[in-house]
Amino acid sequence: MMLRLRRWWHRRTIQFRTSVVAAVVAVIGLGVVAHVSTGVVSWLLMDSVDADLQRTATATANRLAAGASPTAVGAPDIRVLDTSGMPLDGLPESGLQGWQIDELRAGDGVIDFEPPAELHRWRGVVVPDPAGRPLLVATGARLVGFTDTAGKTGRLLGFGSIFAAALVGLATWLVVRRSLRPVERMRIAAAGLPEGERLPVPEAVDEIRALAEELNTMLARRDADTERLRRFTGDAAHELRNPVASIRAQAEVAVMHPDPELAHETLQDIAHEAQRLSVLVESLLSLARAERGAVAPGQPVDIGTAVRAAANRLELPGSPGLGPRIEVEVPARPVLVLADPAELSTVLDNIVGNALRYTRTLVRVSVFADGMGSSGVGWVRLVVDDDGPGIPVEHRERVFDRFHRVESDRARSTGGAGLGLALAAEAVRRRGGTVRAAESPDGGARVVARWPRYAADSWADAPRDGADRGDLDTAAKRSSP
Repeated sequence: MMLRLRRWWHRRTIQFRTSVVAAVVAVIGLGVVAHVSTGVVSWLLMDSVDADLQRTATATANRLAAGASPTAVGAPDIRVLDTSGMPLDGLPESGLQGWQIDELRAGDGVIDFEPPAELHRWRGVVVPDPAGRPLLVATGARLVGFTDTAGKTGRLLGFGSIFAAALVGLATWLVVRRSLRPVERMRIAAAGLPEGERLPVPEAVDEIRALAEELNTMLARRDADTERLRRFTGDAAHELRNPVASIRAQAEVAVMHPDPELAHETLQDIAHEAQRLSVLVESLLSLARAERGAVAPGQPVDIGTAVRAAANRLELPGSPGLGPRIEVEVPARPVLVLADPAELSTVLDNIVGNALRYTRTLVRVSVFADGMGSSGVGWVRLVVDDDGPGIPVEHRERVFDRFHRVESDRARSTGGAGLGLALAAEAVRRRGGTVRAAESPDGGARVVARWPRYAADSWADAPRDGADRGDLDTAAKRSSP
């Protein structure tokens, strides 16, 4: 039952719940005030009666002390008794109980109930007569309409409390409704807001303004994500369409011209395009996993050993004069970074391979290690320079975006699909590093990757040349897109 009631309550609107809570709190508060007010009114009425009775009792006591006879001052509402309650004024017994006589002797007031519905209020004063005998002077008065007045006062205040609580609930309903009107206008505006537009921001510095600013920030992120997704979808479709179209065209030619030599050549071209398509899909999957998944636990890896292994993999086999050379400059001692060997090989293959694609004669790969500062954090920098055409300034920020190319054409001769640098940059950032592009001293492009340096007490775990180079080569072959 309580669970259903709680669910029902949470399904109500903020306006309804706020108004109900305000009304209930008002009922409780005003009810307490009504109850206290009724008691205060009753006390004031009784205090007024007690003051009159006290004055009458004091005046009668003064007369008795002056020598007046008890029978002379006795009356139905003015009784002269001894300290035990026996009448001395010649009138019948007063009907007061023993405890009431004790209260009167102590100077307190008592109420005597007389059927059918009559209340008497009594006050007493003890005074000695001329002979020194103590006398109790008790004065009383009928409380005409006291109970009825107290009851009517309580009912009136109770109904007034309920009416006031209803007014509080209604006022809260209207105030909350008016307060939420800017939110409703904001909702309507957001529902029909075109892409690129933003919500109007109120002038008042309040929660509504903060909400509008946060919504505008969210809309900016949405537009950026939408644009990125649109660009990614278009680029991926374009990149996938080329090899698929080539495979289809060559297969149709082979079917229409069943020449064994042409078929063999066609199959080679199809295998090449299929490999290109497979590399593109694997790169997309690797980049998606890198952006979505958590960072795998790393291990200390010597970046100098990894650089030398990457240079051996990427240099053209045979004579060094057949293609661009790779010149490696690394510290003599191991320089450790916390990474995965396969991940580091992927980064090096993509950055150095991109430099080889555009350089003319030489790619210089350098590793620099900063000393540990006062904060205990040092950095390891990988600098890759080439002497090619370089990267224009307007493209240096976007060159690490997926599918971004400096060239306007997308022919196969321009190189890869534009995912290598994006994958390398994402891998470095996930390890707490940064990647940026600049101008090389040789006039070409410079790519600088930076990782936090791994601080170890010894170099025992650092990979050495030859010892782990095979593992790095194997990891690179498994993970390089």
